[in-house]
Amino acid sequence: MHRGAIAEIDLDAVSENLKVVKHITGNSPVIAVVKADAYGHGAIEVSGRLAADGVYGLAVAFLDEAIKLREAGLRSRVLVLFDKDNISDYFSYDLLPVVHDIETARRFSIVARSKNRSIDIHVKTDTGMGRLGLNSSVLNDIRVMSEMEGIRIAGLMSHFSDADLADVSNAGAQLERFNAVREEALKITGDSMLCHIANSAATISLRASYLDAVRPGIMLYGVSPFMGQGAGGKGLGEDKRLKPAMRVRTKILALRRLPKGAPVSYGGTFITRGESLIAAIPVGYADGYMRSLSNNSDMLISGKRAPVAGRICMDLTMVDVTDIENVRENDEVVILGRQGREEITAAEIAERAGTISYEVLTTLGNRSRRVFINGNAMEHRA
Repeated sequence: MHRGAIAEIDLDAVSENLKVVKHITGNSPVIAVVKADAYGHGAIEVSGRLAADGVYGLAVAFLDEAIKLREAGLRSRVLVLFDKDNISDYFSYDLLPVVHDIETARRFSIVARSKNRSIDIHVKTDTGMGRLGLNSSVLNDIRVMSEMEGIRIAGLMSHFSDADLADVSNAGAQLERFNAVREEALKITGDSMLCHIANSAATISLRASYLDAVRPGIMLYGVSPFMGQGAGGKGLGEDKRLKPAMRVRTKILALRRLPKGAPVSYGGTFITRGESLIAAIPVGYADGYMRSLSNNSDMLISGKRAPVAGRICMDLTMVDVTDIENVRENDEVVILGRQGREEITAAEIAERAGTISYEVLTTLGNRSRRVFINGNAMEHRA
């Protein structure tokens, strides 16, 4: 038996979600965020689909992620959001660095001159995230960078501190600060920069942030960025326009019939109320099914909900299937996604685990064996 679960990745759903982005924004250029292995969905396969669908570019966190895309044959623009090591690799692999400080810009200039080449960069300004970006003499730094040999400032960007725009006033203030920098910076660079700040939440609900391009992440994978209220205040972080691209499944490993009053799993936190049928599922916290879901989540079997019984173990989780008829070993178990008329969403798991959908996707996606599909047709296995 292969360890853990299988994550089915529906690439058609990714394409459909991109269409939603284009519809919402009036076909704004899209920089698709595929960092963290495309939020657990598989960066190479997802990026290949998005490139074929005509996105303006791709964005990753670190250099090694970008190099993997290049080595897989992807020729799209690739923006590297955080990394400033191995400057020469940006030239070798034709990548777009995001520069957060003037010293890094100088390093790029030195390497560019040594290679008798030039490189396009995107400059990041800190408008309230407090993480990375120019934050003091911003315009002076941009002016100095613009005069460096071998560098062309091709883009200007920032990042909202409220990923789900829970505080719209704060997002509005950040956008106002960004636009003030943008207006003056364009005078320095000669109107040549691509300016972008809109994340998934802003793409959905802050039209003023679209600027020259939008930079969606989680919504491309079919999950709303809005935590707790959903887009338009509907549901638990769900948006019916989006189609979840990940479905995580496994099989029942074993069935055990226990008498009334029997403890289940570590610590005996679950006690059977009557004669019970307990299924052992070969997925545990080592596989990304969080221990905080102990006695606090469901899995789907035969299209019905089976509650988690007891503490989640490293390799196994027990669920109570007493009320589900004709259950057998090797029956399909859905951890995330739809089975029949029932569905367990990333938002539901996140609420129960006390976290966010982003963590659910990246954790389950990266620790499961991935199978890529086009609708119902198998496309590729990883």
